[in-house]
Amino acid sequence: MRKIAVVVTARPSYSRVKTAIRAIHEHPDLELQLVVAASALLDRYGTAVKYMEQDGFPIAAKVFNVLEGENLTAQAKTTGLGILELSSVFERLAPDAVVTVADRFETMATAIAASYMNIPLIHIQGGEVTGNIDEKVRHAITKLSDLHLVASEKAKERVIKMGEDPKQVFNTGCPSIDLAEEVIQSPALNYDPFEKYGGVGKIKNWKDNYIVVLQHPVTTEYSESRTHIMETLEAVHRLNIPTFWFWPNVDAGSDGTSKGIRSFRENNDIDHIYFFKNMEGRDFLRLLYNSKCLIGNSSVGIRECAYLGVPVVNIGSRQNGRDRGRNVTDVDYNSKAIETAISNALTQERFKDLTYGGGNAGEVMADTIANWELEFRKVLQY
Repeated sequence: MRKIAVVVTARPSYSRVKTAIRAIHEHPDLELQLVVAASALLDRYGTAVKYMEQDGFPIAAKVFNVLEGENLTAQAKTTGLGILELSSVFERLAPDAVVTVADRFETMATAIAASYMNIPLIHIQGGEVTGNIDEKVRHAITKLSDLHLVASEKAKERVIKMGEDPKQVFNTGCPSIDLAEEVIQSPALNYDPFEKYGGVGKIKNWKDNYIVVLQHPVTTEYSESRTHIMETLEAVHRLNIPTFWFWPNVDAGSDGTSKGIRSFRENNDIDHIYFFKNMEGRDFLRLLYNSKCLIGNSSVGIRECAYLGVPVVNIGSRQNGRDRGRNVTDVDYNSKAIETAISNALTQERFKDLTYGGGNAGEVMADTIANWELEFRKVLQY
């Protein structure tokens, strides 16, 4: 059996690849080695590892490598620590291939460690465009990778244009769409979010009319993160609609985002916003599916919400260039523009978009990995 080490470094990454992890775990020709690292292990960012354990996946290794600071230096040093720790993990596990996900800064450590140890590297969700540091990381990982499992046709075209062998590039769709399909098949909000996930805040009469906010700092604009989040807070506060608000990722600038939220809560009488750290993937998607719209800059608005048909107000530059459906309205960091866009989204017609796949990506990925001829030496197509 092929030993496949899947490295998950952050809360959103698990939702992105959960069905692929499940398919690898269940595949008769593959052995899953799940490595959990960085913010996926930390309570302040939702402790995503506990959901992996609840889902029945055995954890092969845990890597604690996040440096406090939420700034550019901490990001760089966290990546360096990740290379050191993951190298030891890969030496011990001796995987036949390593899977890395998307574009977060922590994933660079996975790619570098595997590449320098001559371990074939499989990259999920390469070839996408966003216009910030994530894009640099994503394309760098593409050049380090040997097998490319992309989420859209345009992404496939970009990876091939970067010189990668077309025979090693597969449009599998995005595994997160698999979860979205499961939610469509069973859409009822079948849990109490307050009882199950705790959180803080006040909210009432929310079940038939609520919105969701998920806004992260932009690493290339990290010094402005507090200013950015204040614009969104002011818009949502003025609208006075029941709101579920989720904490940001561990990116440079997240401290500014967090302080902005705390300051706003302390200085305003808020009785319609409730704050959560994290939710299990399907619970979060059910919450989204039954909401009026999503506000912020998360890629869930571009991917899953497109498939679910949920209207999205996408704020700022974080998702610039990424393929999107008709459900997305783009606005700048301006509270008036955000408020207007939310008001329009509340009555927007719902559209289902298939840009990122049709709901079977995990199984396709596992089969592709099982049948792939393990390659480390590249044949570039320049």
